[in-house]
Amino acid sequence: MTVTDRLIAPGATRSEAALCYSSAVIGGLLAALLAGRAGGSALVVVVVALIGFDLFGGAVVNATASAKDWFHRPGRTARHHLTFVAVHGQPFVLALVVPGFGWWAAAAGYGIVLGAAVVVIAVPDSLRGPTAFATTVFGVAITTTMLAVPTFLLWFGPVLLIKLLLAHLQPGTARISPQPS
Repeated sequence: MTVTDRLIAPGATRSEAALCYSSAVIGGLLAALLAGRAGGSALVVVVVALIGFDLFGGAVVNATASAKDWFHRPGRTARHHLTFVAVHGQPFVLALVVPGFGWWAAAAGYGIVLGAAVVVIAVPDSLRGPTAFATTVFGVAITTTMLAVPTFLLWFGPVLLIKLLLAHLQPGTARISPQPS
């Protein structure tokens, strides 16, 4: 299994890989720049850069057809999807490392994402997409207005919600092969 198979999905196309890696690198650099401009220590800048790499890149990865095929292949259950969401403990890493990103904000943000994922998975398939959008927009409103986080991390809650609820939890659609001309 290649690095791309592990970080994106088995069978990822070159175009998907280029888009995913570019998004991850740009997201990591943007996150590092924001943390550095806010006066973050070297540790804060590195941790925030790594989380930015994962979240910005992961939002794009989870939206690719290859990742959809992989994560929603036969045999994958709600438990698999909830476990994927649950292992995203980055809010607690930020609380541990970033001054001003408190444990309450970490727990609330994590709880919002996990609770929203449970709701999205619980609804009938026909409502999964709209429910994911509803929980995401309300989650964005809450994480950006009601949780006290440093300004340079205001992107964190929305990008985490997008990565997990809008990208990961949504199954793909059948690929349409081009018709011969």
